[in-house]
Amino acid sequence: MRMVFLFFPCSNSKGEVVYPDALCEKASQTWSGSCGNTQHCDNQCIQWETARHGACHTRGGKKMCFCYFDHC
Repeated sequence: MRMVFLFFPCSNSKGEVVYPDALCEKASQTWSGSCGNTQHCDNQCIQWETARHGACHTRGGKKMCFCYFDHC
């Protein structure tokens, strides 16, 4: 027996498109300085900010640590 799961986007009351299991990106509140090691950023986001994961990204010419949460 094969199970198939289909996920469809839906709209919230503001008309924004929401996808199931979408993560909310926020700049880390505990990281300081340039983010050059995604693994360190990931560990810090998980352990210090209770995020699902973290990653380094360049935004506005700066390398920053971003944490990803289940809800904003």
